[in-house]
Amino acid sequence: MGRPLFYEIVEKPATSCIIGICSAIWFYIQKKNIGYSHVGLSYENAVEGHHWRIITSAFSHISVIHLVFNMSALWSLGVVEQLGHIGLGMAYYLHYTLVLVVLSGALVLGMYHILIQRFKLEYFRRVTAVGYSCVVFGWMTILSVKQPSSKLDLFGFLSLPISFAPFESLIFTSIIVPQASFLGHLSGIVVGYAIAWGLIHGMNNFWAISMLGWIVLFSVVSLKRSGAYDFDFIEIESVMDPSLPSVRFPGTGRALQMSALPVEGVEIV
Repeated sequence: MGRPLFYEIVEKPATSCIIGICSAIWFYIQKKNIGYSHVGLSYENAVEGHHWRIITSAFSHISVIHLVFNMSALWSLGVVEQLGHIGLGMAYYLHYTLVLVVLSGALVLGMYHILIQRFKLEYFRRVTAVGYSCVVFGWMTILSVKQPSSKLDLFGFLSLPISFAPFESLIFTSIIVPQASFLGHLSGIVVGYAIAWGLIHGMNNFWAISMLGWIVLFSVVSLKRSGAYDFDFIEIESVMDPSLPSVRFPGTGRALQMSALPVEGVEIV
């Protein structure tokens, strides 16, 4: 007979809170009939200044199957909170969850940029990513390095060796769910290895709180600038000096000051 759920929740408080947040956001999205295009992350939106989508896309799920799959995997990975004796634990889990959310989203955009600009694959300009999979795959990877003897349980009946889980899950989801973001999952794996191998390290309460504060500030400014939400109490002044001459590009409605234009090496993105 298994342990009561209450004890599991007490042992995985951070995981339980994240699952609760993702579930509440899913319920709100369903109730308000919000589409993935309103909260998801795409290269086109990022170029237009919708950088806040790095955060909203991570915690949003459109279908209940998508939510259940990610949260089931996350619940199993919550064992990280109980591994303080090997240098993990709840603080580590919270610190690097923050890192995974931000860096995996940024890495996805970087991959899109290369594919679009270098290889001229315009398809990736409008591909929209949504879901917590990047973070889930990141924690799979970290656990596969730190605790290779662990198991990943999915839906209570499927158990995978954690040492192979990241790439097994990457192939599995790509086959059964054609819409799954291969690059999104891959970015989580890459950032996960960077954390597990110590390439990204040194996070503590101070840096985590500082990072969270900058994320909130950056998101609020991004929401204001992109026009997605109007914060009446925030006024963003133009950095353009009206005393300087400007160059206006026909048909774009955008102007650049002469002093801001570099003499050479200009790249139009």
